[in-house]
Amino acid sequence: MSGDETSQATETLEAAQTRHRKEQRDLQSRITQKKKNATKKTRKGVNDECSELEREQVARQGREIAVLKGEVAEAGEGDVEDGEEEDEEEEAEVNGLADKLDETSLSSSTQPRPSQQPQDPADAAGAGGGGGKKRNRQKERLARRAAEVEAASAAAESEAAGMTDHRAVERAYMTAQFKTHGLVEQDIQPDGHCLFSAVADQLRTRGLLDGSSNKPVSPEGDAATAADNDDDDDGNKKDQSEPGYKLTRRLATDYMLAHRDDFEPFLAMDETSGGGRGQDGWEGYIDKMRNTAAWGGQLELTALANVYGIEIRVVQDGRTESITAASRTGDGDGDEDKDQKRTIWLAYYRHGYGLGEHYNSLRPAATSSS
Repeated sequence: MSGDETSQATETLEAAQTRHRKEQRDLQSRITQKKKNATKKTRKGVNDECSELEREQVARQGREIAVLKGEVAEAGEGDVEDGEEEDEEEEAEVNGLADKLDETSLSSSTQPRPSQQPQDPADAAGAGGGGGKKRNRQKERLARRAAEVEAASAAAESEAAGMTDHRAVERAYMTAQFKTHGLVEQDIQPDGHCLFSAVADQLRTRGLLDGSSNKPVSPEGDAATAADNDDDDDGNKKDQSEPGYKLTRRLATDYMLAHRDDFEPFLAMDETSGGGRGQDGWEGYIDKMRNTAAWGGQLELTALANVYGIEIRVVQDGRTESITAASRTGDGDGDEDKDQKRTIWLAYYRHGYGLGEHYNSLRPAATSSS
């Protein structure tokens, strides 16, 4: 008996059934959300995952009920061969129920069917003469459970139909904002580097990143100090054609290291609130952000805004957020063309991509084809 089954054996049968119903509702809510966020590419995998979750839950709950009713012990008291035969029948029944659950989907139009008691096996065996076959209560419970799962699936489908389509709402708002500001979306690969790749694309579009050397350009038009050193930390020459996302990752983390007091407290706050970004410590966080595909966020955008002396505007569902370099705070030179050149635009999605949050680049409509 597993640890879970041992602890659950102290429950009453009624308490276990109540818990099972809650677990079924919770699972259907999870399945509803998973399928709602699935894309065409991920839908099959999501459906398979949901079917597997349902199959595992039904099998586990069936075992727990059998333990509470003492039927597992009873099966071990009889003849060994009879016990093995009954185990095989029950396993086959559970597998059959799992196959049936594979056909249950929130996208189907099947209506919930009322729970029905299966025909007593003793009645069917009466015509064969001799003593009737012993009633198989395990099969009856599995049949009732299948009916309950189908009813829960239908209820979840009905609930999903009334839920807000967050993806559609987000897309509608974003599209309107793009049109208002004369922007065209440039898709960025969702590979973990999307924030840094989107920033690099914006800098190139506005002439703030030399495409041949990938060096940042300062507000005065010269190579920025942060990239003037062509040697890496080991004294070796840096590859001047490194991908844009690597350059922006490196410059962001260099700036954060040089201004540790401005950034480290936010990691500590995030760890205290359960965010998890600061769990590796300051050095571990910087190393991960520089050398892996770890997702960037507000801290990295703030660092990049200061490295390049730019304003970063992030269009997201419900608002547009502005992140401005400290050197530009209170800048009132009145040069509108210069201000526009040193303002970059990003699109930030919470619901539009199946894998999670994502950044795209927003180019000016006049230069989007370049």
